[in-house]
Amino acid sequence: MNALDHGEHVQVEDEVDILFFEVGDRLYGTDASQVLRIDRSLPEDLSRPELGPLHRGGRALVFSTPDGEAHLKVDAVRDVRSILISNLRRLPPAVSAAPFTIGACLDRTRLVLLIDLVETAKTQGRH
Repeated sequence: MNALDHGEHVQVEDEVDILFFEVGDRLYGTDASQVLRIDRSLPEDLSRPELGPLHRGGRALVFSTPDGEAHLKVDAVRDVRSILISNLRRLPPAVSAAPFTIGACLDRTRLVLLIDLVETAKTQGRH
């Protein structure tokens, strides 16, 4: 028998897997389901100045777009963790962030901006 058989209310919160990565000294997150794989970066891979300057940009997050695969240069991939959806926050309209910035979450005590990888490629073209 489970808790529901006893009339107890069990609340199940949905989670999303967030892949945490670094660009320069900044930590970002993205929906891990968008990432097809992680590769070594190539000179022609996409970089976004809005994310900050790369130290080396030795890795690339590979993701699918309507036009095919795209590669975003990053300095490091930290980890993937399940985050409760209730812990994700939308950015207030007053925040002037890049169009690919979709929200934020806390990584222990540090605020992490969440980005949509497909949106990063829209204004840069496919790489």
